[in-house]
Amino acid sequence: MMKTYTRREFLKVTGIVVAGASVTCGGLGALAARSPKVNTPELIFGKEDNMTNRILVTYATKAGSTAEIAAKIGEHLSERGFSVDVINVKSKPDPKEYQAVILGSCIRMGTWLPEMIDYITANQVALNATRTALFTVHMQNAGDDETSKAARSAYMDKVRALMPGSEEVYFLGTMDFTKLSILDRLISKMVKAEESDQRDWDRIKLWSESLVI
Repeated sequence: MMKTYTRREFLKVTGIVVAGASVTCGGLGALAARSPKVNTPELIFGKEDNMTNRILVTYATKAGSTAEIAAKIGEHLSERGFSVDVINVKSKPDPKEYQAVILGSCIRMGTWLPEMIDYITANQVALNATRTALFTVHMQNAGDDETSKAARSAYMDKVRALMPGSEEVYFLGTMDFTKLSILDRLISKMVKAEESDQRDWDRIKLWSESLVI
């Protein structure tokens, strides 16, 4: 059973691990924090069309799970007749070129990845003038109890402040230690995470089909 962590508890645990890794690894600290190379696809679904039918799905990923979910969302949206670009946020796609933008990130240190936060900050005006939806990929705080719900909601505090009113959804992801850095493996083991693939593809499909865009 997954343990529920408040954001403060999670940051406390990860802070201890990071500090310990810094002391233990010394000059090897950068190596410990380096993640194995993962697939970050950039895909086009549907026919190239004018702006009125184009959707952007942009994502930030650490181990590839979020990228795979983004690709599946793009595929389902194309089945609805949209032309969809699925692009790694590090490529800095221009949101003004799209009718709607869907943004997704996995969770690290209790929030979205910094490259996605930076992208939203840089494009805040354009994003808030466009139809947007947000998906979060996580492995902790998956319960229906109030503590878990509050912890999940806290993941989005930074993003919500920049993009108030956007639709939000949470998807469980994958825990694969082979795709994590040494440091991330230490953190995962500290919080007693187990390797598993918890992605609910049917739920992802239903959400993609229900989006009002």
